[in-house]
Amino acid sequence: MLDASLLQRVEQLRKELHYHNYRYYVLDSPVISDAQYDALMGELLALEAQHPDLVTPDSPTQRVGAAPAEGFAEVEHPLPLLSLANVFNPDQLHAWYRRAQELLEDRPFDMVCEVKVDGLAVALTYADGRFLRGATRGDGVRGEDVTPNLRTIRSIPLVVDSPGLPAQFEVRGEVYFPKSGFHKLNEGRIAQGEPPYANPRNTAAGSLRQLDPRITASRPLDIYVYALGYAEGGDMPDNHWNAMARLREMGFRTNPANQLCHTLEEAQDYFQRWLQEKERLDYGADGIVVKVNSLAYQQHLGVVGREPRWAVAYKFPATQQVTRLLRISVNVGRTGTLNPYAELEPVNIGGATVKMATLHNEDDIHRKDIRVGDWVVVERAGEVIPQVVAPVVARRTGQEQEFRMPGRCPACGEPVVRPPGEAATYCINASCPAQFARLLMHFVSKGAMDIEGMGEKLALALIDAGLVKELADVYSITREHLLTLERMGEKSADNIMSAIAASKARPPASVLYALGIRHVGYETAQSLVRRFGDLQKIVSASQDALEDVPGIGPKIAESIAAYFQREANRRGLERLVHAGLRTLEESAPQEARAAPLAGLQLVVTGRLKGMSRSQAEDRIKELGGSAGSAITRKTAFLVVGEDPGSKLEQARQQGTPLLSEEQFLQLLRTGVAPIP
Repeated sequence: MLDASLLQRVEQLRKELHYHNYRYYVLDSPVISDAQYDALMGELLALEAQHPDLVTPDSPTQRVGAAPAEGFAEVEHPLPLLSLANVFNPDQLHAWYRRAQELLEDRPFDMVCEVKVDGLAVALTYADGRFLRGATRGDGVRGEDVTPNLRTIRSIPLVVDSPGLPAQFEVRGEVYFPKSGFHKLNEGRIAQGEPPYANPRNTAAGSLRQLDPRITASRPLDIYVYALGYAEGGDMPDNHWNAMARLREMGFRTNPANQLCHTLEEAQDYFQRWLQEKERLDYGADGIVVKVNSLAYQQHLGVVGREPRWAVAYKFPATQQVTRLLRISVNVGRTGTLNPYAELEPVNIGGATVKMATLHNEDDIHRKDIRVGDWVVVERAGEVIPQVVAPVVARRTGQEQEFRMPGRCPACGEPVVRPPGEAATYCINASCPAQFARLLMHFVSKGAMDIEGMGEKLALALIDAGLVKELADVYSITREHLLTLERMGEKSADNIMSAIAASKARPPASVLYALGIRHVGYETAQSLVRRFGDLQKIVSASQDALEDVPGIGPKIAESIAAYFQREANRRGLERLVHAGLRTLEESAPQEARAAPLAGLQLVVTGRLKGMSRSQAEDRIKELGGSAGSAITRKTAFLVVGEDPGSKLEQARQQGTPLLSEEQFLQLLRTGVAPIP
């Protein structure tokens, strides 16, 4: 006799999963994260495995997804579009591999690893070489006919002409919204006063399921084909890797990140590589897919429930979760900006417990309609600070409260102002303690004066002890001062004193950047120093003279001029000069020297023997070039060191010229690039 509470839990799980399937597949408006959905599905699968008598035909474990949405003609797929089982760690991947190997009588097998694109699965049917029909996955058996919309995606061939072409065949792919296009779309919506979309995946789904194809055509959707569904006749390969190569020859867009792996270790290495590189991709990726390569082996392994035995999704740690926004607090930045941030119910995202997340500014909060008490989607992509992406409006109770920026600084109590045309609110009290603490942390940071060992805790301790009241006081600190601080050892004190002394050799651009002038980043500081050659000339420069510098607009020029108009700021720079900091560029100003790399973008990958990557990028900028972080059409050269990353393959695919370290050094010496 089954326990009543067990039956009740199974029914509750089914009810919740049906609801979330509907929200995700039909409405394109999920109210929980993928990780939370996977947890519910995993619990139900485990209960049904323990009690097979509980399995029913209408259980979510026995079908692929949700029913098609209304408004489109229904299409029945000749072969179901199955979803994949998920694994989350190396042990689970190994268990999948061993199960498949046992069913294949311990025969080894090759695998194809693919980045799992986060988009909308579609099936494209071709007859006599012409695109006949395109349908969404729907519930895996029946989908929606979105042929007119798919025709607007330029990477989908309308006609295929290739020797040995099957009379009729189907290919399967993932339609996605490129992240670059998504950000541009949201910028346009914000400029027009419209709320931004939450994420590229839902926007791709909504774009593809527009009843008016002209709306779809206005959005830069793209596709990666990931499988041959079926083929009637023709000359097609007997394994997945060669089938993908054949589809590529036929004109279909396949993912260049795909890799043929001969061992499980190679598959695990592939996972680790893309776990590190995924943020550089122009599409969302939530894991990799591992497939048995042989089509005969795939057929032998077959399907269990809703999932093929011959493929598995190896998921990346979750970068999004849903949690409750408890309150919105405000801190004060180094330039006096009041920065709202979210205090959250703790939630695990990607292996880290997140309690706070950025909210950017008051306008952004109102554009997204984020309210205190909301359930919100929180994102932690890569290593960046977590941010609140959007509220889950469907879970509102009516008790949520709108946010308003305080009228006084939370650190010093003085009134705050919001300049016309700006999104930020500022505390204008120059003596505000919160501003100086953050300014000091910026001043000693790596990109500025690079005083290693003087982190946040030490900076605050120096302020609390009265040893540092303005920036120049850093250079009055003695070893004896440091040793009076709690938990400061002699070796640490010696290291910090050495770092302070070494910082006096930092270039003038670093000194200018370290001052924390609003809107002046490091590249802007470099441009100013290249033009004027001396910080003292920048101090006395008019706003018009500042605007003459390439890349310096009225807003930046006004900020610099206003900064140096204040006597306290000029006096602070003079004290830094007296402390021994460099203000004069050793080479002549930009007008008096050539900039051989002007207009050229170089990207560095791998380890260089003769210098660090940051030093190489500094040298590129000193010669008038720009240092990129990704391969684009603007990249003039890729500098290749030891153990290069994925940029090397991307450069080869795009035809970007390559430079060895020796050739790069020759370029720096002569200003002339060798012919690669």
